[in-house]
Parts: sequence; C-alpha cells; structure tokens
Amino acid sequence: MNHTISIRKGNINDLKSVHALVGELAAYENEADAFIATLDEYKRAFTAGDFECLVALNEEEEVIGMTIHYLTYSTWKGRMLYLEDFVVKEQWRKYGVGQQLFDALFLRAEELNCKLVKWQVLDWNEPALNFYKKNNATIEKNWWNGKKYLTKS
Repeated sequence: MNHTISIRKGNINDLKSVHALVGELAAYENEADAFIATLDEYKRAFTAGDFECLVALNEEEEVIGMTIHYLTYSTWKGRMLYLEDFVVKEQWRKYGVGQQLFDALFLRAEELNCKLVKWQVLDWNEPALNFYKKNNATIEKNWWNGKKYLTKS
C-alpha cells in the first residue's frame, strides 16, 4: 500500500492533535497520570515560542505523527536542538513516517545552525532504540537525568 505523507512545521491549529499524541506517548510509557499539561498550556507555550513542532500528515491532512523540539545550548558544543517528544500513531509506524519526521528534524536543526540534536529514550523501548541505532545515533548510557519539580506555595 502506498501512502502519501507530508511533513511541515506545525502551527497552533495542530496543537490539539499534537497534545493528543503526547497523551498516547504517556500511556505507552505507563505514565498517563503524569501527563498533566493542558491544551491551553500548550497553546500559551507555543505562542510564546517555547517550542516548535513538526507534523506528519496523511492524504486526508490528518496529523499522524509529530515532534516537539526547542532550541537550547550545550556549553561544550554550542547551539543545540532538543527533541522533547517524537510520536507516530501506531497504525502508521511501518510506512516511513518516523524516518521522514526524524530527517525533517535534522533539516530544521541545520536551518537553526545547531551543532547537535539531543533527546532521551527509555531503556526498555526497543523499537525506539532500534530506530535510533539504525540512524547512527549515539545512545548515552553513562549520564543520569536529574530533575526537581517546582511547587507553588
């Protein structure tokens, strides 16, 4: 079966679909309860320029995949693009959609004069690990993540 997929920079009208895909990702990662960011928060952050997204569309212009990414800075390498989330709807995962999105992400990083694209992947997510290995990515195993949540008084 041949599918026509297009990739473009996301806009505010895509955020409902992007938000839903992040919800799917949270459920896949067994963290659905941790996904508390609202669609309104997404819209505010997107409008403020906190993040960009790329969307993959099928022939019906339905969002079937996306990346959420933003600029950051590596003190060792320089300007960097951070890939926060990367999701393709399950039924579209064998049609090259993820590869097209990933390639488009790296083109965006080049447009922004980045020297590095960085992301996280769960150690048990074999399909993702295999995808990144196929793309000659370095999967770091010696750096641990740190985080601290801010609470409102």
